[in-house]
Amino acid sequence: MIDHNKPILVFQTDFTYKEGAVSSMYGVVKSVDLTLEIIDGTHELPQYDIWSASYRLNQSLRFWPEGTVYVSVVDPGVGTQRRACVAKVEGGYYVVTPDNGTLTHIARDMGILAVRQIDESVNRLRGKNTEGVAIFHGRDLFGYTAARLASGVIDFEGVGPAYPVEEIVTLNLPEAKIENGKVTGMIEIDDPNFGNAWTNIPLSLMEKAGFSYGEMLPVVIRCKDREVFSQTILFDKAFGCVGKGEPILYNNELMNVAFAVCMGSFTQTYGVSYGSTWSVTIG
Repeated sequence: MIDHNKPILVFQTDFTYKEGAVSSMYGVVKSVDLTLEIIDGTHELPQYDIWSASYRLNQSLRFWPEGTVYVSVVDPGVGTQRRACVAKVEGGYYVVTPDNGTLTHIARDMGILAVRQIDESVNRLRGKNTEGVAIFHGRDLFGYTAARLASGVIDFEGVGPAYPVEEIVTLNLPEAKIENGKVTGMIEIDDPNFGNAWTNIPLSLMEKAGFSYGEMLPVVIRCKDREVFSQTILFDKAFGCVGKGEPILYNNELMNVAFAVCMGSFTQTYGVSYGSTWSVTIG
């Protein structure tokens, strides 16, 4: 039976469901405490893509109840000297993750109050013939520590030694801004199911620049110095404001502007991806 007085555990990984990794992690959690509730965030993050892990964590964490313990495992450096940690986040959340850049977006947008390195001498799975395994910290370290924290076996101080928040590894995260009457930013992530391209440009910055719904706005998207997209398109509230197959600039659910093709894929149609090398100029 689920104990609803205990924190929820949410997992996101790049493991997929093609083999037993996710099942093994959840088995470890239930071995610590059968009453813990486990929810899937996603296990379809792109392989090794720490940037996506950081963005998706930031996208969903704030919508979970206070006290939620969120486990994020995209860990190409597993078994190396990178830190394994638990971060205490504004709003009463805990994030259990490799300290490899995954905390970048929540550090910027939510705020990290404290961080502790997981003490493997205490908070590591033992007795399951796992002592010599260096490549499955999702199971042996992160899932196990998260379960102990959520169940109350340990408190935050029991995770391990604290280290300065300023030492958290962060990725390069360019800021959106207004320059010479134009709004500049980046393609920060994609919507893989629908092919939308989400920017880091908040609606408030568009409004500050004097842009309004219903306007046709010049847009240029570049990857480094290569121009990938250059059109004047409609800026409006929803996909259906243009005809099927037409591009649109709209306001997404995180209050940032994004690109879509009505009933189509913007990323596939125009060959657009995401990351710090993908810049956007509007206006």
